[in-house]
Amino acid sequence: MRLLCLGLAICVAAGLTALRPAHAANLVLITADEAKLPPPKGAIAMSARGVTRGPKVELVPHAGAIRSPVRLQLKFQTYGGSKVDLDAVQATYLRTPNVDLTPRIRPFVNASGIDVPAAELPPGDHMVRIDIKDSDGRAATANFVLKVEP
Repeated sequence: MRLLCLGLAICVAAGLTALRPAHAANLVLITADEAKLPPPKGAIAMSARGVTRGPKVELVPHAGAIRSPVRLQLKFQTYGGSKVDLDAVQATYLRTPNVDLTPRIRPFVNASGIDVPAAELPPGDHMVRIDIKDSDGRAATANFVLKVEP
């Protein structure tokens, strides 16, 4: 009986290891080829200012220079008992043409924000836009620049 339990425990442990998320290794957030695309033309709409009950997105600041790989953390804040609509979270690398980063960050999105433990980015300035909605349908957009040193 002990042998059967031990065998079952080993099989379960092996199965759980196999089911670990693919994001255990570094995530290539922006490729070198994408970084070579031309910057966006014209003005970039920034986050709305003023009094709003809509959700907020905030980049957790880094101390000092950013070097790749970097821990990328964003925090979501909602109001009035609403929750972030996780299916509505979108991430875009602002280039010409824009690059949809949503499929890359999707495994790292949760109700409190986005937490990528090790994001790979080439050196340079990378403007990223995050769009979210809350359960009441209110939308928010945040733009930020990641300045990555070589």
